Amino acid sequence: MPYAIPPADLEGRVPFRGHETWYRVTGRLPGAGEAGAPLPVVVLHGGPGAAHDYTLSMANLATGGRAVVHYDQLGCGRSTHLPEADPASWTVRLFVDELVSLLDHLGLDRVHVVGQSWGGMLGPEFALAHPERVQSLTICDSPASMATWRQAAEELIDALPEPHRSDLLRLEAAGDYAHPDYKAASDVFYARHVCRVQPLPAEVAATFAQIDAEPTVYHAMNGPSEFTITGSNLGWTVEDRLPGITAPTLVVAGAHDEATPATWAPFVERIPDVRSHVFPESSHMPHVEEHASFLEVVGGFIAEHDPRGDQQ
Repeated sequence: MPYAIPPADLEGRVPFRGHETWYRVTGRLPGAGEAGAPLPVVVLHGGPGAAHDYTLSMANLATGGRAVVHYDQLGCGRSTHLPEADPASWTVRLFVDELVSLLDHLGLDRVHVVGQSWGGMLGPEFALAHPERVQSLTICDSPASMATWRQAAEELIDALPEPHRSDLLRLEAAGDYAHPDYKAASDVFYARHVCRVQPLPAEVAATFAQIDAEPTVYHAMNGPSEFTITGSNLGWTVEDRLPGITAPTLVVAGAHDEATPATWAPFVERIPDVRSHVFPESSHMPHVEEHASFLEVVGGFIAEHDPRGDQQ
């Protein structure tokens, strides 16, 4: 293991619409009105419905007195599961409101937001809905629209070696996701474009196991697989609204990422205050694959945008 995951300093649950959102804090949260402390980082996990575990290495952003907050979005992980919920109830607005609820509960008026994959789609939505609460925004391995995400997946599948390419296309079309050839082909794709650290670190494997055991949110918003998008996010795009993001923004991705440059280019082209970085040895999880470099790039960006003095 190239990194260690620090233990939690605080765990708890937040009431939300009759259910509960679980959270984990590394470091000490600043008290109300406390001056001089670095603002906390809040990590938005992917999926949707993938749970926080695979992002736990980001807890190492908790340095110099900064706290890092992880949480499981409603419907997955240690938060309330709702397998019988109406699929239409799983919306972007729901998860924006849940994040507001969490921040209010923790007494955090303003934070650095780090979103990974689906979390990097939710991050811009939160920054647009509540700009007063976002000190900086980091978008990791995320598309600005599902249309470009689907196109990227098709191109990456087409570049797979045979017989995996043909097997994946054939079995996707048949909906035969339990076929051993489908799993073999998917494993090749994942090892190329999702996480190139093999075998998977325990916390990453835990997230995949969780989403297999509780796919409610993933199926409702994404679809039956990473390659077939049929859920409520099918038509999602933030591209036309990106000029409205006022927070300084960092966009990162891996050189081998399933989030190809075409998927995240609109962030760089349309957000007013933005920069980008590509991790050369990574795919979809630079926070795992190039952990030290990720901490340097993302941690440095966050520290650069901490408020100073009376700005806090």
